[in-house]
Amino acid sequence: MSVQSEGAPAHRPTFAALSARDKLAKSAPFLLLPVLALVGLALIGTWPTWLTLTVSGLAMGMMIFVMASGLTLVFGLMDVINFGHGAFISVGAFVGISVLAGLGDWTGAASLALNIGAVLAAVIAAMAVTGALGWGFERVLVRPVYGAHLRQILVTVGGLIVIEQMIHVVWGPDEIFLTRPEMLKGVTLFAGAAVETYRLLAVVVGLVLFVAMRMVLRRTKIGLIVRAGVQNGEMVEALGYRLRLVFVGTFVAGSALAGLGGVMWGLYQEVITAGMGEEMMILVFVVVIIGGLGSVEGAFIGALLVGLLQNYVAFLAPKLALVSNIGLMTAILMWRPEGMLPVVRAK
Repeated sequence: MSVQSEGAPAHRPTFAALSARDKLAKSAPFLLLPVLALVGLALIGTWPTWLTLTVSGLAMGMMIFVMASGLTLVFGLMDVINFGHGAFISVGAFVGISVLAGLGDWTGAASLALNIGAVLAAVIAAMAVTGALGWGFERVLVRPVYGAHLRQILVTVGGLIVIEQMIHVVWGPDEIFLTRPEMLKGVTLFAGAAVETYRLLAVVVGLVLFVAMRMVLRRTKIGLIVRAGVQNGEMVEALGYRLRLVFVGTFVAGSALAGLGGVMWGLYQEVITAGMGEEMMILVFVVVIIGGLGSVEGAFIGALLVGLLQNYVAFLAPKLALVSNIGLMTAILMWRPEGMLPVVRAK
């Protein structure tokens, strides 16, 4: 008979060993998406309209996830409330669109390969610039205020304002309108419904990013260190790993992902402004909060819920669309105050 020392943590039961009620409670967040989709189908009534709205909602959710994924890791690992994250979204959009403008021959060609190549070049440039900007932001503004949430809010909001003003200096204060690459315009017939081609691409990009992040976090050494640092940073440092470098790398990666999201959102809206990142931060924070701080899976589910709900409500009751996401956040936090899939931390 095994003996467990006093104070030692009990082994966590596997999913198979849980009761039916516990299994349902554990799986409930994953069931929200199909339940919401089925409710939407019942209320909308027609398959083509529902499918068009669903793909649009998924595309919107995927882009919000791209922007939120880096922030949720920064929240979970570094315990940093970074309101400046929106500035990286705006900078990424402006850098990416500037690259696309310089590749007019590629974007205007009736070649999917050249169009994708132009978008890829824009994304790489945007991620490189926002990643470097994130490194400087963490070093100059965030590092001195670790552990002080109020000061973090004040400092990062100040950084956001400064970067927005720098965008005005470099690119001007006016909105910039743009057109998507030639082969990404128009619609594609998909399962009997007309769906914008770009939205299908956004869904694919979001899925690829989610799978890649899961693989990195779960199947690589750096991913193990990040997940362990989220749960027990002191233990990771005691094992000899330099968690400070992990902090910086995570912040840079999160900033680069914000830049990627900025390019995708700019092409989605076909207009960019210096304040677009600040406006998007409302949805990003909603996703991070309802998903659970530090949880990539939670942010993924939360982003898709936000995207689907906003599209369904905008079609069924347009006046309620602006408050639908706040209502969703309120309902989920009343159900699970720590979010749908919160990261368990050592106490």
